[in-house]
Amino acid sequence: MPASPALVWFRDDLRLADNPALHAAQRSGRPLVLLYLLDEESEGIRPLGGAARWWLGRALASVTEAIEAKGGQLILRRGKAGEVVPAVAAEAKAGAIYWNRRYGAAEIAVDAALKTELAQKGLMVESFNGSLLHEPWTVKTQSGGPFKVFGPFYRNAAQHDIRRPARVGSHWHFAETPAGDELRDWKLEPTTPDWAGGLRESWIPGEDGGRAALAAFVDGGLRSYAAGRDRPDMEHTSRLSPYLRFGHLSPQQVLAAVRHAADAGEVRGTDVEKFVSELYWREFSYHLLFHFPDLAQVNFNRRFDGFEWNQDAKIERAWQRGLTGYPLIDAGMRQLWQTGWMHNRVRMVAASFLIKHALVDWRRGEVWFWDTLVDADPANNAASWQWVAGSGADAAPYFRIFNPVTQGEKFDPDGAYVRRFVPELAGLPDTSIHKPWQAPPQVLAQAGVRLGETYPHPIVDHAAARRRALERYQRIRGD
Repeated sequence: MPASPALVWFRDDLRLADNPALHAAQRSGRPLVLLYLLDEESEGIRPLGGAARWWLGRALASVTEAIEAKGGQLILRRGKAGEVVPAVAAEAKAGAIYWNRRYGAAEIAVDAALKTELAQKGLMVESFNGSLLHEPWTVKTQSGGPFKVFGPFYRNAAQHDIRRPARVGSHWHFAETPAGDELRDWKLEPTTPDWAGGLRESWIPGEDGGRAALAAFVDGGLRSYAAGRDRPDMEHTSRLSPYLRFGHLSPQQVLAAVRHAADAGEVRGTDVEKFVSELYWREFSYHLLFHFPDLAQVNFNRRFDGFEWNQDAKIERAWQRGLTGYPLIDAGMRQLWQTGWMHNRVRMVAASFLIKHALVDWRRGEVWFWDTLVDADPANNAASWQWVAGSGADAAPYFRIFNPVTQGEKFDPDGAYVRRFVPELAGLPDTSIHKPWQAPPQVLAQAGVRLGETYPHPIVDHAAARRRALERYQRIRGD
């Protein structure tokens, strides 16, 4: 057995199963030293938002417990990666370092510089794909460039081979572990005020929670996924996004599970293929982030640089608090605040409302979601906001402006979703639940709803807001 240890640097891959970097270190026969680094200081690294920090705290506690069950320890350190990783490698007398790759520009720069420095010091450095089905440089157009439209990207990528997920490795020989921080000292969970009660009730972060969520989805929501995925009042979405975001599950594990269910005849192929296309939208988002690293700050379609936004703090605050007067929007924004997650259909409608009804810059919404989503993902979050805005790759046309009333009536026809998250409207009949301002006075009275007091009037008129947005769009069309 080689005398010098293998240092495994965990990042967005907080799992023991199907972890390529960890498994390679185990196969090396070297004793293991395991590190997690909280880097909020390296240039360009975007600090996690509040909800994601809460999730990270729980996730680290979970993976620490799993590692301790194998007889090891997870070192916790914080600081600049360029300083901390070489220091831990020196303290551990490591001879090799393993990590799974990242795809943001700042992260790539940090990793490339570290790989060069560590190699110059005589350490072997190996990196792996631990978070994507296909890395961005492996999926190319015929001309060798990046895809900018999802359909061709999906068809091309789906032809590439996908590695099979691996089980937890069997080699668990640990080296003497340098000292690390105490997790509680990082203060990742809120205390004053403690706003995370709904998150704790809604989620079980960690690898065990991810496996349970995947099994529940395959046994439940995957059935009729294609037809039911747009219904926020039903349980047909996977809710796997935070587990993928923090690497408790690999996309290979998810894909294998759903395709196994299809092969066994447990679910329809149409439901599986619709879900797989959504998994590939995540891939497409990372493809875009890699090739266009300023995706969260700069319009992909630079024509939108000339768009005239309204920075209306009052309307933005009403949107954040779920007090727009449009019940479907308000239900979604309150679900987000309470649980750290929002149904995808409602995400699109809520984002469209902020951008096109309120004319608030899409980047403002992206920042709010970054802070409040447990699945706040550097690729998906930015790509999806740009998609709704019309400024992104393969984006929805700007003139597609969701009507929050008709969206509610179509996808929450019985009002169950609204009643759950906007309880002050629970007494309204189905015919009024998505447009309380049109309800007769006696209906409002019977339901205990006083518009302007217990629930707001709509802060904008849909028809007028739509006309205004289209007028602004016409100014930048340039044709």
